Amino acid sequence: MHIPVHVYVSVATEYGEASAAVCENTEVVRGRMDQEQMQSFLREKQITLVIDATHPFARIVTENIREACRAEAVAYIRCLRESREPAEGCVFVESIAEAVTYLEETTGNILLTTGSKELQEYTRLKEFRSRCYARVLSTKEAVEKSIGLGFEGKHLIAMQGPYSEELNLAMLKHINAAYFVTKESGGAGGFEEKKKAAQKAGAELIVIARPKEEGKSLQEVKKLMEEFLAKENLL
Repeated sequence: MHIPVHVYVSVATEYGEASAAVCENTEVVRGRMDQEQMQSFLREKQITLVIDATHPFARIVTENIREACRAEAVAYIRCLRESREPAEGCVFVESIAEAVTYLEETTGNILLTTGSKELQEYTRLKEFRSRCYARVLSTKEAVEKSIGLGFEGKHLIAMQGPYSEELNLAMLKHINAAYFVTKESGGAGGFEEKKKAAQKAGAELIVIARPKEEGKSLQEVKKLMEEFLAKENLL
């Protein structure tokens, strides 16, 4: 089926650009935008529909997208990632701060996979330099920020995903991790692979629960897109 529309895929980083699937009539746009820049982009490119598929924890970005669409009278659909059911050995908390409070009462090594932007919280842990191993993206910004906070040497793992169950398991075993901290990022974020690896390694999986929000599933979004295109006589 040929659809005579042009699709822009907006990503923030080189990693996002490399991960984006490009097909006919698709253009990848890299770079972070604030609300004003988003509005300018919507006007310049004459966008008529926006699908917000940003990370469930990127709340500020989602709010900016929603407000930009409202200001420019552009149709907006929020696409939610699939939720994962809790499992044995999983502890769900509402925030990284709550995860740190929980970890303060424990002993043993910790694998952190919640990103470099929020590593500051973990420095509250006593002996965090010896207990914590941070896995971050292999970007200059992420690495420099992590080192500046005290995560360095073998305690800093800079890699680009996706991470398989086997790779997660190997890392957990290599650092003798008793705890594995992640975000509830759904299938796209490799949650299932992390959960299975933690179970096999005997590590407790501490999950930062995703913010509550309204939106549509991927299948619902596809249906709504088809309806929108049909309404615009593009199908």
